Amino acid sequence: MEFTRRDTLALGMGAVALTVLPFRANAAADDAIAEFTGGAAMADTGVTLTAPEIAENGNTVPIAVEAEGAVAIMVLAAGNPTPGVATFNFGELAGAHSASTRIRLAGTQDVIAIAKMADGSFARASSNVKVTIGGCGG
Repeated sequence: MEFTRRDTLALGMGAVALTVLPFRANAAADDAIAEFTGGAAMADTGVTLTAPEIAENGNTVPIAVEAEGAVAIMVLAAGNPTPGVATFNFGELAGAHSASTRIRLAGTQDVIAIAKMADGSFARASSNVKVTIGGCGG
């Protein structure tokens, strides 16, 4: 098989695109986290994120988040084209500071939950979910 300069250039550009795309998705998640927290430090305890270790279908991945004393919990899927999944807000009369839903994942990636506590502090939890069939066109 012979490669022309055009074939070589196309292969090289494809390799560069595959290398850069995951970094751009993580950058979008980092930007969303910074906007939500205002750049504040986050504790590693205080949030419970329940997600399956392996999801057979990325279209419907069940998750649950819980943070006692939280006023808001943001859920992100770091590898999705649009990482923001949901933000749950809790009022003063909320009976429980927890939520559950099903989310769509493009492929194997980290699911991140960040809770804003009533005292203004932030807590974070994450879980890596391995997806066998992608849900966002993957």
